Amino acid sequence: MDLLAALRAHRLLAIVRGSDPDAALTTVLTLVEEGVSLVEVSLSGRDALDVIARARAALGPDAALGAGTVLTSDEARAAQKAGAAFLVTPAVSDGIATGLELGLPVLAGVMTPTDVLQAQRLGATAFKLFPAGSAGGPGYLRDLRGPFPGLPFVPVGGVDAQAAADYLGSGATAVGVGSPLVGDAASGGSLTALRQRARAFVDVVRTEVRP
Repeated sequence: MDLLAALRAHRLLAIVRGSDPDAALTTVLTLVEEGVSLVEVSLSGRDALDVIARARAALGPDAALGAGTVLTSDEARAAQKAGAAFLVTPAVSDGIATGLELGLPVLAGVMTPTDVLQAQRLGATAFKLFPAGSAGGPGYLRDLRGPFPGLPFVPVGGVDAQAAADYLGSGATAVGVGSPLVGDAASGGSLTALRQRARAFVDVVRTEVRP
């Protein structure tokens, strides 16, 4: 898939991490129903590879479904086998090079300029600024875009609806959102509340003016 085009078009990546595989699967499907087209299933969740495989079967071959928290080469290979169309790492890890070798686009985790340069040299498709909130928020993103003005950044970590608007207004290509969007749905929580949060985030990313 063309991950960069999808990030630019949809501007929102949902991050699903849950303790209940069935609930995590239902969460993925519900998010897609509500217009959240880009979804990452974190490998740190329970039976995450099985969740990815079941979601792929339900959504079909063209769905923008990825695997997150990919640290090792083995995890990258397992994620591809399960049906992930893209990979997301929390740091500059072995998963980046292996994912690219497998033909999968990679959203590489970075925080410092050194991280960005290393991930860029590896060929990362886009750059996950993590943990964005702790790093300094939209102001830090603006600073980081100074030496790297043309790179696609996706802030992740502490991104609520207001922060999403602020990051997008500061030049983020997209935002990645976990608990402020998913809540406890992937562990058996309310799907009604999940739908409400999803609609709120979709509205933000659709209405925020691009810089």
